[in-house]
Amino acid sequence: MNEQSRNSLRWLVFSLPLVFLALFYFYPLTKIVLFSFLPEGSWQPERLAKLVASPVYFRILWFTIWQAALSTLLTLLIALPAAYIFARYQFRGKSLLQAVMTVPFVLPTVVVAAAFRALLGENGLANDLLINVFNFSVPPIRLDQTVYFFLLAHVFYNYSLIVRIVSSYWAGLDPNLRLAARMLGASPWQTFLRVTVPLLLPAIGSAGLLVFIFCFTSFGVVLILGGPGYATIEVEIYRQAVQMFNLPMAAALSLIQITINFILMWIYARLDTKSRSSFYSDSVAGGAVRPVTSFARLMIIGNVCIMLLLLVTPLMALVLRSFTGQEGLTLSYYSALFSTEAHSVFFVEPIKAVANSVGFGIGAMLIAVVLGLMASVFLASDQGRRKEIVTSIRRYKSSTTLWDALIMLPLATSAVTLGFGYIITLNAPPLNLRDSLALVPIAHALVAFPFVVRCILPQLRQIPQSLREAATMLGASPAQVFFQVDLPIIRRAILVGAIFAFSISMGEFGASAFVTRPHTPTMPVAIFRFLGQPGEMNYGQAMAMSTILMLVTCSGFWLIAKLDRSRNALR
Repeated sequence: MNEQSRNSLRWLVFSLPLVFLALFYFYPLTKIVLFSFLPEGSWQPERLAKLVASPVYFRILWFTIWQAALSTLLTLLIALPAAYIFARYQFRGKSLLQAVMTVPFVLPTVVVAAAFRALLGENGLANDLLINVFNFSVPPIRLDQTVYFFLLAHVFYNYSLIVRIVSSYWAGLDPNLRLAARMLGASPWQTFLRVTVPLLLPAIGSAGLLVFIFCFTSFGVVLILGGPGYATIEVEIYRQAVQMFNLPMAAALSLIQITINFILMWIYARLDTKSRSSFYSDSVAGGAVRPVTSFARLMIIGNVCIMLLLLVTPLMALVLRSFTGQEGLTLSYYSALFSTEAHSVFFVEPIKAVANSVGFGIGAMLIAVVLGLMASVFLASDQGRRKEIVTSIRRYKSSTTLWDALIMLPLATSAVTLGFGYIITLNAPPLNLRDSLALVPIAHALVAFPFVVRCILPQLRQIPQSLREAATMLGASPAQVFFQVDLPIIRRAILVGAIFAFSISMGEFGASAFVTRPHTPTMPVAIFRFLGQPGEMNYGQAMAMSTILMLVTCSGFWLIAKLDRSRNALR
């Protein structure tokens, strides 16, 4: 196959993801832009200028930036020591801890918020324990509706992201570089500062920027734990669109957020070409050693204790609170999910939200995996072409970075913005989907699609080009090369991407708040409704529904770990 035919095939593969993005991403965002400048059918740029000049919304923008920066800094400070021990040492329980570490990142934001309220809220287990032991008259831990509450939740949520990306990259560094520095007389500290740290900067920068983006677009955690006193841009878009029905203002805020997010994703794509980070990759344990010094053992013990305190106790509190009522252990919260009372906020039994979420999750998973695989093949083949054409390397590098940033853009775009865009866009033929059930898995697939790409693309890029060339020289067609060479290698990455897509769909809240119908609530929407209602029963049902959602989203990653153990046992 000549170069022109190969190039045509690449673009044919990429055409479906492009059409999907054009219809369900760029078209709604274009309508949001037009709605910002043409709110009443006439050109009104002064409306956006008035918003930018407003001190109220400037404070919202500034708060969004500094809370994201502080959350990222705190996460890096706490997670980098753990990344070191996972990259450097082999110790008992390491595989189990890696599995436990993944749980917070795949949990829906509403579950994270519910878990922290169950542990540290005014009615949380920590306050109940302190009141009973020390006879306090009021709860001593008062974190509800404070910035500290959701900063702690952000650290919990993104801790595993830093540890997994940095430790995987760290473990893959060439140990000979460190040994050469030591042989030349450098001390361990000098070797770390002058050799290891510069090599780690791309991975740290890539992971840190990704955490910043997630915290910058934080919605459910800030909305539930921060209360009405705090608002990121994401939360303010929701309030303007849903509570105040000020659609032009919501559109203008969405435009500002989209612009900032695109710049951040372009920077991330450039960093990622150096680090080639993956959300969920096999651990590289070749350079890991047993700890032999007391300092190494203390460091491992200290980090494991921090991990258990930060990651496990909120989840344990969530499960325990779902079984604990005013009179002790009870199953009444779970049984109440199967009934609809006259004063209920649901039109159907709350438990039906589980079936709705599973159905939407399967549909979103299928869409996201197909699109993500196609986009990954396109980007990986562009990577291969860059290696072949040395004279045009800068042009191809810029092209790959641009397409990579374009594909990743939905990851950094507010899910609230997407849901809002669907409401004002997909309400007329030929895309009259506003009342269709298909809109929910489409919205979820758009959010999950970049995660699938980040799972598959690094694995595709690591396949030696010589393998494909050898298969081609033996007469294999491009399709045969993909199915017989590439696919067996990336099969696990596809499975991981599929489970990520399903888990993300199960926990998606921002877009679901707009596109779900009252008779088809998803589990996160049901949890938010419960938490928004007073009463012990509503709070208990929120904890019970959150526990079910946590178990469903974690079951897929338990399956991956089990398959990995079976695969290793057969070797």
